[in-house]
Amino acid sequence: MTKSTIWFNVAGMKDAVAAVRQFNRNYTKWTGLLDEHLLASRFGLTEARILYELATRRVASATDLVAGLGVDPGYLSRILKGFAKSGYISRERSAEDGRQINLSLSKKGEAAFRPLDEKSAAAVGRMLNALAPEDRSRLVASMAVIEHLLGKETKADMPVLLRPPKVGDFGWIIHRQATLYAEEYGWNEEFEALVAEITARFIQSFKPEREACWVADKGGQIMGAVFVVEEDQETAKLRMLYVEPDARGLGLGTRLVDEVVKFAQGAGYRRLTLWTNDNLTAARRVYEKAGFKLVREEPHESFGHKLTGQYWELGL
Repeated sequence: MTKSTIWFNVAGMKDAVAAVRQFNRNYTKWTGLLDEHLLASRFGLTEARILYELATRRVASATDLVAGLGVDPGYLSRILKGFAKSGYISRERSAEDGRQINLSLSKKGEAAFRPLDEKSAAAVGRMLNALAPEDRSRLVASMAVIEHLLGKETKADMPVLLRPPKVGDFGWIIHRQATLYAEEYGWNEEFEALVAEITARFIQSFKPEREACWVADKGGQIMGAVFVVEEDQETAKLRMLYVEPDARGLGLGTRLVDEVVKFAQGAGYRRLTLWTNDNLTAARRVYEKAGFKLVREEPHESFGHKLTGQYWELGL
């Protein structure tokens, strides 16, 4: 390693540390975490977090709270004693382990926590309402990445978020659809040409109020996508729905189709159509579940195979 490389690594780490510290300072300011009493309540941040854990877990031991919050056991003990004195928590010896005391919120504790929880949700809602929908999606996706990189959660535990496409996504979607349909159905490069043509047309003649695309994102990895485009003034067309093999069986196809239906309704279309082939059975089940009806079939020879094309329609 050269001196210049060492200097770059040190300088890069210093910049990274400074960036994280700046983010932390801004984050605590944006969320009001430095206030002595959180959201004008009687509770501080740690007290509020303990109430939240007890409210969501329903029953927890002190050991559970230490592990879940990373709080000092002695500090936790003092807070729990205060909660017990105020009547916010109930204590009961575990039937499975007589050495363990189970903690839960009392009726008084639930009543004290409820307005705090509602104010917290409202405060976050106000912050998010100031952002455009695509920026909200970017923010939530970025938070999921931070949790994954700094926390102990595995990628399998991360949520799948639906967001608008960004530069580079379109090429990836074409690549994945061409690859998957070749692997699973033996379709040739004619299909790749078709999805490339559909995607290029979507980009070049995009109508924001009438057309949309959703990308399913899990920790920065694309797990699926779907498009909706204008067919005519009264008709929208669902196109290029796909879900990665690792994400199948989780309801993601249904989520993507539901987004298309809601968008088409909001855009004022009277009907939603799609074209598929009879051998794509998993996709057909998703369409049927959403209420689509098969209106026409016709044989054709495409993508290196003899297929039966199907036209489906949903009244809006």
